[in-house]
Amino acid sequence: MRLEYIGDLTRSVCLIDAMALDVHFTAFKEFSPLSYLLNAIPTKVQKGFRNVLVHLTALDANKDYIAVGSNIGMLYLYCRRLNKMTKYNLEGKTDTIRVVKLLACFDDLVAVGTSSGRVVLFQLVSPLPGRNKQLRRFDVCIHKSNITALAWSTNGMKLFSGDDQGKVVYAAVDLDQGVCSPRVILEESSPIVQLDYTQKVLLVSTYLRSVLIYTEQNIIKQVGTQPRKSAGRFGACFLPGLCKQTNVNLYASRPGLRLWKSDVQGVVQSTLLLKSVFTCGVKPFELLPRASLSAASKVVIKPTERNFGLLKCFLHEGWVLSWNKTSIYVLDAVNQAEVVFYSNMILVGYYLRKIRLEVERF
Repeated sequence: MRLEYIGDLTRSVCLIDAMALDVHFTAFKEFSPLSYLLNAIPTKVQKGFRNVLVHLTALDANKDYIAVGSNIGMLYLYCRRLNKMTKYNLEGKTDTIRVVKLLACFDDLVAVGTSSGRVVLFQLVSPLPGRNKQLRRFDVCIHKSNITALAWSTNGMKLFSGDDQGKVVYAAVDLDQGVCSPRVILEESSPIVQLDYTQKVLLVSTYLRSVLIYTEQNIIKQVGTQPRKSAGRFGACFLPGLCKQTNVNLYASRPGLRLWKSDVQGVVQSTLLLKSVFTCGVKPFELLPRASLSAASKVVIKPTERNFGLLKCFLHEGWVLSWNKTSIYVLDAVNQAEVVFYSNMILVGYYLRKIRLEVERF
């Protein structure tokens, strides 16, 4: 199993290896600094008569590709099979890429969201017979502000995007006809934090609440009866699995190191209280030493400042990955409702702003 993430200011990339015995982990430790990836991306580029530093601002990965966004409007796409880096220019105005989302279906797709509200979709070239032989690009032009979240349907025919003004857009993608038809399906009063989609239901997490959108019936339901008492970047995700829509469940992070488990109707089934776990001791990730992080390693995050952020289920039933600007957590939400491992993100990349995660079995 591998977990990869990247920082935008320090260009810190590391690979963490989970050493396991059966289904019980003994340690998470950094396996590789992924120098091969960073060495393929320039540290600066020339714009007119001046040099511009390249900051890495977004990341997504699957078994075939690692996609990295930058502040210069350039998407760097690393093909793992060919060990090759390709760059894609969004063209037009130079925007910072804020979020990227890969999808492997019949064709390989990657969606990009920028700071000015552009959403660009790339249909990648494939060497396989019957697959796409020419790079194609589509633009979704409804957002007017910074894109904060993206989500695909599994067949690539639906792309959802959210921005920091609370707007959520659904784009119907027809690759055969070369058409991408967007429309607004939700306008919230606070920024969108995370999107997830399954079984014709879109899960939207904002600074103030999480809602479920039944896309076929255009019905909206709130998760829980009350919005959050304090605003923040709290995420939500569906539990994976093959089941009917009525049997879908989700996790939603709450202030104070709490985690809700809810059904697809938005009814909260249980609340996991994990603040007290840190008083008993939690295993940290084992990271390789970095000279540049000596000062950052001395930064201590107060227990009252700890919160879960974005969420992703992975590896085992009940295992949840959560991350924010300061920390990353691995939670066991089923067996003992505990934080299994954690790390201050400051130890991995000082001023780390944007992380995306990939989990892959060897």
